[in-house]
Amino acid sequence: MMTIDEHIEFWVNSAEKDLESASNMYRAEIYDWCLFVGHLALEKLLKAIWIKTNKNQFPPKIHNLLKLAQNTDIQLSEEQKEYLRIVNQFNLEARYQEYKKSFHNLATKEFASNHFDKIKSLYLWLKSQIK
Repeated sequence: MMTIDEHIEFWVNSAEKDLESASNMYRAEIYDWCLFVGHLALEKLLKAIWIKTNKNQFPPKIHNLLKLAQNTDIQLSEEQKEYLRIVNQFNLEARYQEYKKSFHNLATKEFASNHFDKIKSLYLWLKSQIK
């Protein structure tokens, strides 16, 4: 059985791989999936923080970034909270068939560049909260 620290490390390592995959998708101009996987990277860091805060090896099986963050000890600014709400939409819109086409059309290079830069910035900040 893994320790809490090992679980945290598992989520952080998985988040790093997802961020790298998102970067590869951005370079390949697969912008909708870049943002979807960017959401996953943030989700996994938040789950690592959730484990650290709650001293529990098993984070909730949810994808809502704001709800995950609210059940941790990190202090989000209002701007960060609002951005998590926005990134939550990347998960839904890339995942479900009824939203995929409209999200694909929305996810232009300019749109993805703006949001992926913000995702990477938030990712680094969240990662700093784990140490």
